[in-house]
Amino acid sequence: MSSAFTRQLERVVNGVPTQDGAGVSLTRVLTHDLQRRLDPFLMLDAFHSDQPEDYLAGFPNHPHRGFETVTYMLQGRMRHRDNAGNEGLLEPGGMQWMTAGRGLVHSELPEQEDGLMSGFQLWVNLAGSDKMIAPSYSDIASAGIPEVMPQDGVQIRVLAGEAFGVKGAVQRPTTVPLYLDVQMQAGQTLALPIPASHNAFLYVYEGQLQVGSVEQAARTADAGRMAILSNPADAAGVQLQAVGDSRFLVIAGAPLNEPIAQWGPFVMNTREQVEQAIDDFRAGRF
Repeated sequence: MSSAFTRQLERVVNGVPTQDGAGVSLTRVLTHDLQRRLDPFLMLDAFHSDQPEDYLAGFPNHPHRGFETVTYMLQGRMRHRDNAGNEGLLEPGGMQWMTAGRGLVHSELPEQEDGLMSGFQLWVNLAGSDKMIAPSYSDIASAGIPEVMPQDGVQIRVLAGEAFGVKGAVQRPTTVPLYLDVQMQAGQTLALPIPASHNAFLYVYEGQLQVGSVEQAARTADAGRMAILSNPADAAGVQLQAVGDSRFLVIAGAPLNEPIAQWGPFVMNTREQVEQAIDDFRAGRF
């Protein structure tokens, strides 16, 4: 493997069990205190339950302003509706990419009464110059997410960005996000390119990963853990080895390096902008 793949596992993070929406049980993987370190990412939630009481209440109508929400479904069915007239059904393997921009009110409600509900929601910040753009929504079915097999025993779904010459389902010019769902067989190793300019992390949701080269004191990330990757100035990427059959997310993006002012579902650059968002929502201007 190339010696330029020098990112290391800087820190392992345990998710925080919590509830959101109308009582949906989930694990908050990327929490508020990591927003500066993992700029432009604001939050990552993982949900996984076959107990209906954990998810049936869903996420009734609620507002957003100033960022993007990305919901990626592994199992289950979730219906999206918003006040701009968009509607879509998230099904296994599908993704919803919503740009809240200047303001949107939406709901995400399960369309199942039992069975497994499993997936992730990622929040991606918008640059200050883009926070008040018109809202938009993309509903991408599983078949619309490109896949690549760079070597035997490694399968990658490219949700956003580009991996091994394959462009993902979504591209963004400012934050340039890379969002991959990687499946590796036990014992396989992979030199995974990640732009040196990006903040990056992994979330292992099945199996166990060794992150970094053995020569550089590789560390292990277990299922249910987030691995924050170091930022060497000249790094071409990271070396990974699957200890067992493993699946994990790779998420990376170009930092905005702007102030973050957040109050719940409103993420702006100043407190005054957040207060304006609250006023606009209450006045029905979303």
